Amino acid sequence: MLAETGSCRLMSMTDEEEKALLAKLAQLRQEHGDLDAAISAMTSSSAPDQLQLTRLKKRKLQLKDQIARIEDSLLPDITA
Repeated sequence: MLAETGSCRLMSMTDEEEKALLAKLAQLRQEHGDLDAAISAMTSSSAPDQLQLTRLKKRKLQLKDQIARIEDSLLPDITA
């Protein structure tokens, strides 16, 4: 459970919640890497589908944001 109070975050997370977040983080990182490989393969082809390429890049950015949010929730806020 994560509660925000102004710029200070209070975090109380059970071990089970932390394990679930770590598993989700691993899954998202795997998908991010897979998308990176797919994007590289598409861009090296002779006639890449620009619409599909744009969709893959957008999904990759969404994953990056999700990964950052989970990492932030797992790391303690040392400035508080």
